[in-house]
Amino acid sequence: MIEYIKGEIVELTPTRMILECGGIGYELNISLNTYSAFNGKTSGKLYIYEVIREDAHALFGFAAREERELFLLLISVSGVGPNTARMILSSLSPSELVTAIGSKDEAALTAVKGIGLKTAQRILVELRNKVKTLGAAVGETPSAAPASGAVAEEAVAALVMLGFQKAASQKAVASILRSTPSLAVEQVIKTALRML
Repeated sequence: MIEYIKGEIVELTPTRMILECGGIGYELNISLNTYSAFNGKTSGKLYIYEVIREDAHALFGFAAREERELFLLLISVSGVGPNTARMILSSLSPSELVTAIGSKDEAALTAVKGIGLKTAQRILVELRNKVKTLGAAVGETPSAAPASGAVAEEAVAALVMLGFQKAASQKAVASILRSTPSLAVEQVIKTALRML
């Protein structure tokens, strides 16, 4: 298994990163939290989780070990796959997720696309005791906000990549930026994930 990859960031979007290491470009699926941690940087070190299936090999990258641990805990729950876990980690910061699980906040989890009441309840029951050890270690990283037009374009592209319809994504992003034009792209996406 690959523990981490350290190298030059060739491409960075809110849902994926191309990290070049030793002349090889690795495509990594990332959450908004990881995007925030590396936005504006030229190099980085990501902790990796590798998914090997018959039809695909995928790498998921995380800015911190704690976020990867939360991801692993989430995919251990029946009904939560890697993409759903990434969606949860894009909608909630690691500290918000730990708090939501610790306080049995079903509403925070059901607000995430693809998470119904039964899945949210399974997550809360199965992970409640497991996340207590992660609680103190989880932190957040601030990000710099690009210009509003670029924010809208990047947010819509990320939402489409996460499985939402382009028209609905554009409408949600436009609405969010009308009311708060100074939001960073990851904040726009998090707000849109709650709306869609």
